[in-house]
Amino acid sequence: MQKSAILVLICFAIYSCKTEEVYFNVTVPAPVSIPAYVKKVGIINRSFISDSNHVRKAIDNVLSAKGATLDKECSNESIRGLKDGLVQSNTFQNIVFLDSVNIKNSFPGAFPSPLSWDKIAEICRLYKVDALFALELFHTDTRINLAASPVSPLGSASVGTKVNTGWRIYDPQNKLILDEYLIADGLTFAGGGLDAIPALMNHKEAVMGVSYRIRQSYAGRILPYTIRVCREFYIKGSENFKMARRMADAGDWNNAADLWNKETTNPKLKIRARAFYDLAIISELNGDVDAAIGWAKKAYETGGKRMALFYLNILQDRKAQNDLLKSQAHGQ
Repeated sequence: MQKSAILVLICFAIYSCKTEEVYFNVTVPAPVSIPAYVKKVGIINRSFISDSNHVRKAIDNVLSAKGATLDKECSNESIRGLKDGLVQSNTFQNIVFLDSVNIKNSFPGAFPSPLSWDKIAEICRLYKVDALFALELFHTDTRINLAASPVSPLGSASVGTKVNTGWRIYDPQNKLILDEYLIADGLTFAGGGLDAIPALMNHKEAVMGVSYRIRQSYAGRILPYTIRVCREFYIKGSENFKMARRMADAGDWNNAADLWNKETTNPKLKIRARAFYDLAIISELNGDVDAAIGWAKKAYETGGKRMALFYLNILQDRKAQNDLLKSQAHGQ
């Protein structure tokens, strides 16, 4: 067993020495696609607890250590944050908070069933909007811990609050829920002696700040974003590969590509396959995913390496993402 483990490590080290990593940024589609015809959107707050369920409401206020208006004020702050985020995205022509729409949730802390399409159509027709963003759930859960202190008669206090929100986007034209998403965030205050007092008194302002910040996570779901990816390229096989590596390390990728091109006619299949693979890498770096797919196919068909097949699958996925990106850009 010990000899086998050593052999595996040696093989891994040999394999790793054949390649080097390169990191770069790529843009990926937004998690939520908004149809092109959606130009005007309304935002409703459906998270208020129904007055008819006053018993559950009172119990929730006691168990969660909050005042009767905390969730209401903080949920409206979350709505304001979402509106600001959507305005900054420049995605829609008009965004309105429909604060006169009075639809309530019967159960504290629960994600309610979707609204009926008749109700959605009625709201959209009345306020002349194409889609609805709905805050369906807003619930704060606060725990206060008080402890005696041998140093101070005021003791110490910690206040921990979790903010849970649930959102939906309704598309009345196609009768589709474009998104259904839960987001949670939280904060903790702690203090001893006189510091324990502001820990309690500043709690509401802090929760409102978290409520506003949550909008950044949700408004961002309709926007493409950038991620950092890692790729491996071959650095050994011939003198041209060694020289190309030095050029790539210096950022001179185009001249490195010229050297890899020379190896595409190498009599050794293994060397040709590596050259095809590295040309796929430079093509992706230059933003030409279609060309990268072509080179990666040649690399796999020539050398039959799993590394090339794995990379080919990544590139095909990127092509599908780029098609979606174009669609989302057209929608905007």
